[in-house]
Amino acid sequence: MKIFRTLILSAAASVLAPSATADVPAGYYSSLTGKKEGELKTAIYNRIHNFTLISSYQDLPKYFQRTDVYPDSRRWWDMYSDIPFYAPSFSGLNREHSFPKSWWGGSTTVSAYVDLNHLYPSEMKANTAKSNYPLGMVDMNSSVKFNNGISKVGYPVNGQGGGAAFVFEPDDEYKGDFARTYFYMATCYQDLTWKYTFMVAQNLYPTLTPWAIDLLMKWHRQDPVSQKEIDRNETVYSIQNNRNPFIDCPILAEYLWGNMKGQAYDGSTSGGGTVTPPDQGTPDLVAPTRGMTLEMGQVAEGQTSLTKLYIKGDHLRGKLSLTIYSGDRGMFAIPSGSLDATLANADEGYWLNVTYRPTALGQHESKLVISDGGITGSVSVTLRGECLAVPTLTACTALPASSIESDRYLAEWDTPEGETVDYWIVTRTQYLNGGGVQTEEILSEGSPQEITGFDESERETYSVQSVRLGVRSPMSNVVTVDHTGIRGVEVEEPLVVQGFTGFLRIICSAPQQACEIYDPAGRLVEVVPEVSQNTDIPMCAGIYLVRTSQHPTPVKAVVR
Repeated sequence: MKIFRTLILSAAASVLAPSATADVPAGYYSSLTGKKEGELKTAIYNRIHNFTLISSYQDLPKYFQRTDVYPDSRRWWDMYSDIPFYAPSFSGLNREHSFPKSWWGGSTTVSAYVDLNHLYPSEMKANTAKSNYPLGMVDMNSSVKFNNGISKVGYPVNGQGGGAAFVFEPDDEYKGDFARTYFYMATCYQDLTWKYTFMVAQNLYPTLTPWAIDLLMKWHRQDPVSQKEIDRNETVYSIQNNRNPFIDCPILAEYLWGNMKGQAYDGSTSGGGTVTPPDQGTPDLVAPTRGMTLEMGQVAEGQTSLTKLYIKGDHLRGKLSLTIYSGDRGMFAIPSGSLDATLANADEGYWLNVTYRPTALGQHESKLVISDGGITGSVSVTLRGECLAVPTLTACTALPASSIESDRYLAEWDTPEGETVDYWIVTRTQYLNGGGVQTEEILSEGSPQEITGFDESERETYSVQSVRLGVRSPMSNVVTVDHTGIRGVEVEEPLVVQGFTGFLRIICSAPQQACEIYDPAGRLVEVVPEVSQNTDIPMCAGIYLVRTSQHPTPVKAVVR
C-alpha cells in the first residue's frame, strides 16, 4: 500500500508542479509589516480569526471532497492511514479535529469546531488511537500502543508530551503539515481558555509551550510547505474566507518562535511572493471572495438553515447593495438589501445572516450579489442548499464498554443497518466521587467513543442516540460501568436525580411511573405516581435513593 501511495503522490506532484506558490491576495498580510513577537502574533490573529463558518459539522464530508482528495482521483487524502477510501462515500472515516477539541473543552459554539484549517478526514481506528494526545515523537524503545505504518501512538521520548500519557506521531511526510496547523490554531484561537495544556499555555504569546515550540519548529523546517498544503489553503480560503498564514508565509513561524524572534517582520512571504500593500484609499471588498459558494447544507422538510457570511472591506464608502437573484431566490433570505460600509470596514468586519427556507424537496441554488460601496463591479456568492424528507430513525443498541481503565473507557453501540446518520449523541451520566450527579451530551463520530475523566466518578452510565438532519432517534438502552468492570447492560430508561436546597429534581427523557424515594436505611419516604422532565419534589435535607418502574436501579441524590 505504501508503494501505491508513493506513486499517487509522485503523480500529484507532477500534475501540480506549475503552480508551486501560493496566490496570496494583495495586501492580505500588509498589517503585519513592522511588528514583532506578541504584537505580530496578535496582528495575525486579527487578520484570520473572523471567517465565514461552514453550514454545519455534519456537512464536513462535502467540503472535504473539495479540500482532501488526491488530484485526478476520488481517493480521500487521509494523513492518518494508508487505507484507500474513495469519495463520495465517507464510510470508514471520521471528521478529525487535528487540534483536539477537548483542549478547549469541546464546545460546539467555538469557531474551531468547524474550522477547516485543522479539520481533516481520518480513518476511524487511527482517529480513536490518536484520542486527544499531543503531537510528539514516540519512544520506539518502549511498547508502542498503535502503529499502522502512517500514524504512531505511544510513550513520548524524554522531554515531550507535556504530562500526557501518550503522544501521536504522524508520518514524516505530514509532520510539517501538522506543525503549521498547530501554529495556525495557537494563533487564531490564542484567546481561548484551555482545558488541557499539553502543548499550549494560558497566554496570548507565545501560547505554545517551550517543548512544543522546539518540536513543531523542527518539523516545520524539516518538512517544508507542500503543494498539497498550498492547494488546500486556497480551497479553504474560497470556502471560509481566511487562510493559514504559516503556509503562505512560512517564515512567520521564525519571527514568532524561531531564530528571527525579536526582529520586526519585514513583509516577506518567503516563497509565497511579495506582499504588495494596497492603495490606502482604494475601496476593496476583502471578503467574501469572488466565485465563493456558501453551502447552506441539508435540512429536513419544514426546517430552516441559518448560515453567517463574513463581509470585510477596506475604505468602502456609503452603502453596499445586497441582492439575491436568479434560481430559487425565494428560498433564501437576508435581513436587508443594503449594508452600511462602516460596518464592513470595522476591524471585526460584519456577519450577514443568510437563511435557507426551502418550500420543496430537492437541491436549490441562487446568487447573492454584493455591489456599490466604491468597489469596481460586483462580487457574486452562490447560495446552495438541499431539502430532504424528514428521516425516520430507530433506536441504537448500546453495547458493553470496552478498554476500561482507571480514567477512561470506550463506549460502544450498534446502529440499525442501512440508516444514514450524521453523528451520534452519547448521553453520559457521572455518579461523582463524594456524591452528586452530572450529565453531559457528547457528540460522537461513531462507535467506539472514548470517555475520559472516569476517575472522577464512582460509576457511570451511558446511552446513545443517532442524529440525522437535526432529528434524534429514540434513546438506546442504558449501560452501566464501574471501576470493577461492566455491571450490566440495563434496558432502562435514563433517569437523573439532582439534589437542591429543599427539593429533588427529576431529569428523564420521557415520563416514568411509580417514583419511589427511600432514605439510607431503606425506608420508603415518598411515592410520586408519575414524574417527567424537570419534576421538582419537595424534600427535607438528607440523602435519598430514587427509583421508578422504568429505572429500577436506585439513583442517589443529596438535598441540602
